[in-house]
Amino acid sequence: MLDIERIQQEIQAAGVDGWLLYDFHNRDQISYRVLGLDFAKFTSRRWFYWIPASGDPIRLCSKAEPAKLDSLPGEKRLYLSWRELHAGLQGMLGTARTVAMQYSPNANIPYVSTVDGGTVDLIRSLGYEVVSSAALVQTFEAVNDEAAYRSHLEAGERVQRVKNEAFGFVEREVRAGRPITQFDVAEFIMRLWAEEGLKGDWPIVGTNEHPSDPHFEPTRANARPIRRNDTLLIDLWAKLDRPGAIFYDITWCGFVGRTPPPKYAEIFRVVRDARDAALEFIRGRFAAGAGVFGWEVDDTCRGVVEKAGYGPFFLHRTGHSIGEKVHGNGVNIDNLETRDERELVGGVCFSIEPGIYLEGEMAARSEINVFITRDGKADVVGEIQRELVLLDV
Repeated sequence: MLDIERIQQEIQAAGVDGWLLYDFHNRDQISYRVLGLDFAKFTSRRWFYWIPASGDPIRLCSKAEPAKLDSLPGEKRLYLSWRELHAGLQGMLGTARTVAMQYSPNANIPYVSTVDGGTVDLIRSLGYEVVSSAALVQTFEAVNDEAAYRSHLEAGERVQRVKNEAFGFVEREVRAGRPITQFDVAEFIMRLWAEEGLKGDWPIVGTNEHPSDPHFEPTRANARPIRRNDTLLIDLWAKLDRPGAIFYDITWCGFVGRTPPPKYAEIFRVVRDARDAALEFIRGRFAAGAGVFGWEVDDTCRGVVEKAGYGPFFLHRTGHSIGEKVHGNGVNIDNLETRDERELVGGVCFSIEPGIYLEGEMAARSEINVFITRDGKADVVGEIQRELVLLDV
């Protein structure tokens, strides 16, 4: 059930006069999720829902779809012409000055920037300042409760077991001289998801130069045998197969043998140290009672890789939000692809996963998940990889 009082508390905490939610032709899934509306029902006319910092909400709908927001509280107002729509918006917003919308200045956070430029122009033309709803969206889309946190803990235990089994499977098959490919390992992991009561996606299993494509996906067509002296990267993610559960997503690196190439060992150490630097930066900020933002953590992590001379080979952001979808709608650890200005707050979960990708040669990535608890601790669930997994073959 929609909790208007809670939303208004967050609007007040954000220091804005209200949140204007809007859709046309089913463009903004965020609004539907926040309001508890059915996204599957087609929207052919524009609707607006105004939640002021205090007072009652107001619904503005087309006379062609007058019942579109009937499940929501608040006065209903209708428009027919575009002139009536403009006047209706002016009357709805009233004396407000700052209006939060799914908009991000300079598209710094494009994940929440779903309102079209023309609609932003329209609201501005009526005399209002449009500000980003990114922090509000994070609160209602990516701040997890205690039950979600427990689901993350439990998923972590199971995913770590699956990861260990996957490396063990490779070790047994190669040692015995039986053929095994990256595709075989991915299929093995998928079978274990079901046995562990997990809902997981097709994993990344790559050897040698394959994972220098960060999103390499093993298929029957591209898979090749895993052999002694291969470098091996496994990225796997899953969640408990029940409503409200959130994902657990890790990447580990290994070597099919006991003596890895010096360059491979070096790039693994760099990404490991960069990962640890990012985590310690977060923990230091929280210990000092200071805020910390996604872009700052990315800078810290990336700085370690750049200092080691591998900056051009770190091809993606440091980390992504994690929720009921493996890529959630909260703060990302990013000052590369975007400049994520959202704050790390209690209840958010995200990955830290620096990588070095040497095209045609090899790659290393080390991924952990960080959950910010309500009391401001950066909790990492499960074992953190410190050294390469060396398979005894």
